[in-house]
Amino acid sequence: MSQPIVVGVDGSEHADRAVEWAAAEASLRHRRLHIVHAVENFPYGAPLFTPAETISLMSRVGHGVLAAVAERVREQWPDLEVSTALVSDDAPHGLIEQTAGAFEIVVGHRGLGGFAGLMLGSVSLRLAARCAIPVVIVRGTAHEQGEVVVGLDLQRDADAILHHAFDAAALNGAPLRVMHAWRVSQTLVEAGFAPDRDKVERVEREFLDRLTAAYTPWQAKYPQVEVVSEVVLAHPVTALSNASLGARLVVVGAHTRSWTAPRLGSAAHGAIHHAHCPVAVVPST
Repeated sequence: MSQPIVVGVDGSEHADRAVEWAAAEASLRHRRLHIVHAVENFPYGAPLFTPAETISLMSRVGHGVLAAVAERVREQWPDLEVSTALVSDDAPHGLIEQTAGAFEIVVGHRGLGGFAGLMLGSVSLRLAARCAIPVVIVRGTAHEQGEVVVGLDLQRDADAILHHAFDAAALNGAPLRVMHAWRVSQTLVEAGFAPDRDKVERVEREFLDRLTAAYTPWQAKYPQVEVVSEVVLAHPVTALSNASLGARLVVVGAHTRSWTAPRLGSAAHGAIHHAHCPVAVVPST
């Protein structure tokens, strides 16, 4: 496969876990692993205050990080093709530039600070909101025997998200749980409104029918994948967080990609922060 899997590193323990996940994924998919470390030339925001020796030192440290990570990967996955890149840019731009033609990018949950500050601070969230390919944020535990969980917003096109979820489930021989969560308006609840049980059940049946219609074409393409569909009366973040316990991977969608107005939606944003396993954020096509 020509499309590599890109992984961002910064020398932290969380980045090391991201590398392990990405290397295993690349090996399973027979893809090249591309390891990237970003160095900002002007850490104080102005080149005037950055001595040349500081930039040189940062580059040497970056090359050392890449060499050490690549060596560990080659020792554990000797047949895996590995490449590295030291980029001189802020982390989100630098990483995204390295994703041209890539299959997905993998990052850790947290980092050291800066880009040596990868992770769940600004970098992971900005990548998830703006990247044109799937972004996997490695957090919690990816249970080898766990299912793949995908959360769907039935008001949006879910084909790209379902494709990624079915593909991941098929690749790992895992069952797939397709979920949709909904809840009664909080305003109505605070006003004392008690939803009628029959109406709730009718709404849930309608959602389940729509959920089934959304994934049926993909189930036909991946007949080996065992699928369970579920409609939950709960906040989407709560539903996904609960489902992620014991799961292998959670797949959610990114609705908008923009450098000036990043939006993940509350479900994706919440999953990134609260899931108990790695989360794949898949951009809509």
